[in-house]
Amino acid sequence: MSMAVMTQNKYQVCIDECNRCAQACYECFKACLNEADVQARKNCISLLVECAQMCEMSSSMMAMDSQFSKQHCQLCATVCDKCAQECEMFKDDHCQQCASECRTCADECRKMGNM
Repeated sequence: MSMAVMTQNKYQVCIDECNRCAQACYECFKACLNEADVQARKNCISLLVECAQMCEMSSSMMAMDSQFSKQHCQLCATVCDKCAQECEMFKDDHCQQCASECRTCADECRKMGNM
């Protein structure tokens, strides 16, 4: 039996975007590990994991309406922006798509932090 969301969370747009961003980061992480220039991507690869984990934690905190959600989302926006900046240095599709997801997530997290 599957669990349904009992109520529409007031942060649902941001929760969904954090989940999308985490997925994009993990997918990009896996793809980057298989690139020929993997050594040049070391900082990017590290940031991809940090960003994914930050997004997952932000999503969880918003889901439980944590008292620190807003502050966490502000930090999440900073990490997403940095991850996007790193990914944008590489021209392959997976990095460019991940950078776009990170930028969108950062924007949603900033909006959430200002609620």
